[in-house]
Amino acid sequence: MTGSKQKKQKGISIEEIAKKAYDAKDSIANAGISVKLNVLKSVKGNLIRDKKEIIRQNFLDIDSAKKDGLSKPMIDRLTISDKVFNSMIKSIEDVEKIKDPVGGIEEVTIRPNGLKVGRMRIPLGVIGIIYESRPNVTIEASILCILSGNAVVLRGGSEALRSNIILGKVISKSLEESGISPDVVSMVPTKERTAVKELILQKKYIDLIIPRGGEGLISFVTENSKIPVIKHDKGVCHIYVDENADIKKSIEVVLNAKAQRPSVCNALETLLVHREIMGKFIPPLFTELRKKGVELRVDGEILKAFKKKFDFLVPAKERDWDEEYLNLILAVKSVKDMDQAIGHIKKHGSDHTESILTEDYGNAMEFIKKVNSSCVLVNASTRFNDGYELGLGAEIGISTSKIHAFGPMGARELTTTKFVVLGNYQVRS
Repeated sequence: MTGSKQKKQKGISIEEIAKKAYDAKDSIANAGISVKLNVLKSVKGNLIRDKKEIIRQNFLDIDSAKKDGLSKPMIDRLTISDKVFNSMIKSIEDVEKIKDPVGGIEEVTIRPNGLKVGRMRIPLGVIGIIYESRPNVTIEASILCILSGNAVVLRGGSEALRSNIILGKVISKSLEESGISPDVVSMVPTKERTAVKELILQKKYIDLIIPRGGEGLISFVTENSKIPVIKHDKGVCHIYVDENADIKKSIEVVLNAKAQRPSVCNALETLLVHREIMGKFIPPLFTELRKKGVELRVDGEILKAFKKKFDFLVPAKERDWDEEYLNLILAVKSVKDMDQAIGHIKKHGSDHTESILTEDYGNAMEFIKKVNSSCVLVNASTRFNDGYELGLGAEIGISTSKIHAFGPMGARELTTTKFVVLGNYQVRS
């Protein structure tokens, strides 16, 4: 839908927003690192200055969301608490320390004819990011696109519209203060669902679409987009507890992975337990999980073995193995060996995050080799699959598409390369 037939959004069409971003992209693509760092510094200062108004607008979003019956996990994601606000500031500080990902020439080789062939890292162009609930994504996505020299069109969730608009204004002001076009970062200022459909049709102006959110959003975007898509799909994350695991340490890891913050995509959703250690591992684990308020949905073998001891166990249904709960619910299954655990992950996982807990080095290496999710951990919580925790400073999200970016996407993952050839007047024979 284009031209006069395209629905206007707050006085400007989605096509016009995309075109403005396209026209502005060179102002950030050609900016030096000192200019880009000045923008980030300005964003930080303006966020701190406008914190009171940001929190006020966020409170209005939360109040509306509660009236609309939004779930508790979604409210948690929506809320800009002091901790979340401070994390936004910290993200800016961490991104400021990252080496400029643009302009470097890599992998230089010299051909037999004397030509020097290398790859120069360049911005992608204009990126459209569609996301739900979490307004801190507005800041993290913006600063990473700025550092990587990309323009970006942001379409946040309708439940966070007020929060996203005020954050967008902070970024626009910061860009202007640094002599960069404010259209480098654009916010789609509408709750209308048609905006998503219109955005993913703007192939003339947008180079890449990144959706992050629920299964419905991801499916709609990937099925209907006219623009290349990098999926940031749901996180059906697994931990496999090997027969050689340290029981006490493994319990702490599982508790952290499930209960530390259950509403995020890298939280544990399915626990796979080797049947040889069920008797030693499950009773103390279930006792601690129950204290945390976790509902346990278990397979038939575990239910039969422990239903007399724990009357709160819920029989798992087949669909539970595919579920991203984003809540204090955990599916637990017994497995006879690692092959069965890996087979379950391949059938029910979402290529997001998997971990093995074991004291056996060989088993750990076999798990790493055979499981091809975006992040595979040994003896660590799934919660570590995060851009900040992995040293990226911040992240656009966690890509579950096996293309140039797989896993957390930082500034470098928002660039590509072009070939650069340096010669001395060679001609081809």
